[in-house]
Amino acid sequence: MLTGKQKRFLRSQAHHLNPIFQVGKGGVNENMIKQISDALEARELFKVSVLQNCDVDRDTVAEQLAKGAKAEVVQIIGNTIVLYKESKENKQIQLP
Repeated sequence: MLTGKQKRFLRSQAHHLNPIFQVGKGGVNENMIKQISDALEARELFKVSVLQNCDVDRDTVAEQLAKGAKAEVVQIIGNTIVLYKESKENKQIQLP
């Protein structure tokens, strides 16, 4: 689990990022979770946007993505979710 200080640090790192995944009408599926897992391994930190037409609410989407990809939800702002997972091969972010 991340501490408050680590979450603050990650929020500041994620601030300038643009969402690279979108969750729409189909909601979260296995394929999306696999892609997000791979992207987390490569990048460690990124944003996912939840589209207006998504049938599931954003908190549930965040929970499903985090559980499926074994990641941490750093923050949910509006319809944007920030996810973090420490990379095994490609570590770039040093947590405080």
